Amino acid sequence: MPSIGDRIMWRVRAKGRGEWVCTSADFLAFGGRPTIGRALARLAKSGKLRRAGRGLYDLPRFSRVWNRFGAVDIGYAIDAMVRRDGIRIMRGGGFHANLLRVTNNVPAKFWFVTDGRTRKVNIGRATVYFEHASPKMMSWKGKASESAAMALYWLGPYASQDPSVVPTLRSVLPRQVKDDLVRHRHNSPAWGAEIAPRIAAA
Repeated sequence: MPSIGDRIMWRVRAKGRGEWVCTSADFLAFGGRPTIGRALARLAKSGKLRRAGRGLYDLPRFSRVWNRFGAVDIGYAIDAMVRRDGIRIMRGGGFHANLLRVTNNVPAKFWFVTDGRTRKVNIGRATVYFEHASPKMMSWKGKASESAAMALYWLGPYASQDPSVVPTLRSVLPRQVKDDLVRHRHNSPAWGAEIAPRIAAA
């Protein structure tokens, strides 16, 4: 009969090298959490898996060009934490503001907002910051206008004062995103609710 370690490795390999980060929560069908945790620790100690962070593991892809294993994929690590902890996570507003061209500032850190607790997590060689957010802010998760709303949160009341913000968002956002931003503007601060219809104006 295959061991728990063998069954874990079969599942991890099926996902592909560098394509998945896992936690003990992903293997509870094979045994209790303490048992799975010990099996993962043994696999990491033997070199079959890499410890990507506290309670996080992956099967890294090896680069022949650089002659080393690739970095831990932060996105896959975040997905693993969401599955394990039952939380929601969104990229911080600075990322979205840069993406939508309302700022030239490039975020220097991996910053996320969450309905979980505020904390700092080491993932591979990166430090990732999680800031607890209000229910209203987290209500934008998964909406078409999530990126626009988070950019406005990051800009703050300044967004309604800068003459370039509204025209820029009006030009880069698709019509369905603008409409969604207006539809859910009650989840924004007062200044955000005021600016949404101006962004959506034809």
